[in-house]
Amino acid sequence: MLGAIAGDIIGSRFEKSGFKFTQFKLFHPRCSFTDDTVLTIAVADALLHDKDFEENIKKYALLYPNRGYGGNFIHWMRGEMEGPYNSWGNGSAMRVSPIAFTFDTLEDVLTKAKASAIITHNHPEGVKGAQAVAAAIFLARQQKSKEEIRDYIQEQFAYKLGLGVKYIRPFYRFDVSCQGSVPESIIAFLDANSLEEAIRLAVSFGGDADTMACIAGAIAEAYYGPVPKEIEEKVRAILPTTFNQTIDLFYKKYLS
Repeated sequence: MLGAIAGDIIGSRFEKSGFKFTQFKLFHPRCSFTDDTVLTIAVADALLHDKDFEENIKKYALLYPNRGYGGNFIHWMRGEMEGPYNSWGNGSAMRVSPIAFTFDTLEDVLTKAKASAIITHNHPEGVKGAQAVAAAIFLARQQKSKEEIRDYIQEQFAYKLGLGVKYIRPFYRFDVSCQGSVPESIIAFLDANSLEEAIRLAVSFGGDADTMACIAGAIAEAYYGPVPKEIEEKVRAILPTTFNQTIDLFYKKYLS
């Protein structure tokens, strides 16, 4: 989960900037946590305390209302829109990482990933994005090779993961859809040799940088192990105390 949050915070200052480089200062005064982090914490808290995903996500969003939510989500969180709104956006994928660290079978991970998505993102692409990210994280936790992860995601979700970042980057444009950002986020992980590099590569697409780095960082943490201490310290200094408390509880219960 810290890998996801680190990606969100590091990528936050590059969203919609069109930034196409890997060399940049990781943490900057403009870095902050966005909706990706808020909703990731909401999902983690729901899992820890057996809370309803919909109720808890709304609760957290209302507590932190100005963090970059999409227009339909804002109407939904305020109660101005009832039920899911058929979204195919990457919001379902950005918040799913705690689920992949919580359950011990791929079947359970996919089931819960869908449950967390359909409260808002009940479009097939919205569900697929959440499940693909959760599956990649779970397989990384199981110490599967990158080729095994690539093959599974391609076969089960029909995402094309054959091209590397350097071939996609020049032509890539800002895209908030699952189908237009989740595969690239997974590719950033596949091309990287560390968690930090995965985040840098995800940012370098010049797209929805915070969410893409969030996804890449989450998979990279599962694959490479704990977030480097210097990154964790910077991240925790930016987060509210309650978020850090939830992170501590989550890691103690599921990752100790």
